[in-house]
Amino acid sequence: MPYFPLIQHYPTVILADGDFPTHPIALQILQEAKTIVCCDGATENLLQNHLTPTAIVGDMDSLSAARRKQFAAIIHQVTEQDTNDLTKAVNFCRQQNYGDITILGATGKREDHTLGNISLLAQYAAHTNVQLITNYGVFVALHQSATLESRAGQQVSLFALQSDAKITTRGLRYPLQNRTLTSWWQGSLNEAKGDSFSLLFENCGLLVYRNLDLS
Repeated sequence: MPYFPLIQHYPTVILADGDFPTHPIALQILQEAKTIVCCDGATENLLQNHLTPTAIVGDMDSLSAARRKQFAAIIHQVTEQDTNDLTKAVNFCRQQNYGDITILGATGKREDHTLGNISLLAQYAAHTNVQLITNYGVFVALHQSATLESRAGQQVSLFALQSDAKITTRGLRYPLQNRTLTSWWQGSLNEAKGDSFSLLFENCGLLVYRNLDLS
């Protein structure tokens, strides 16, 4: 089975226009990124933190005229409204062959944006390796059974994207045995027993959250 470390140090970061990263792990990934692709509304926050974008992607409705002029050479405007700015940024990364992606700043400020961004993770993971890190935890999307790194007592939540999915767990405090999760809350608020846990399932997508309180 595939193995997922708690944190992947991917070379590409997409910075969305939610809460700016404050967790030390998220900040380290941002500061060490080889490529930073900014959703247009996140540009000011990035600059205020003394970092420069590799590219700015979006419909540019949140970028000032002065910044559009300043960064004209790296702006990639996408005017269609069928996708949000985060998806525009992910698509841009794929087109540029930027490879594995960490998404930061995708939660906070607005709950509808947060929910939409997290749910889109499964769509992105069908085409590239991607993780979404918040100031509190890390989300990954799985399309096949996998083992994930953890620590004893770490909080874990599972969210099935199909209501008929049958899931079996190994290494969680509250085990599931061929269990169908018909509501999102049913797989939440679990806990890892040791340094890894395994999730067994077929024919569905699964979102996995592990918290980053590593004290």
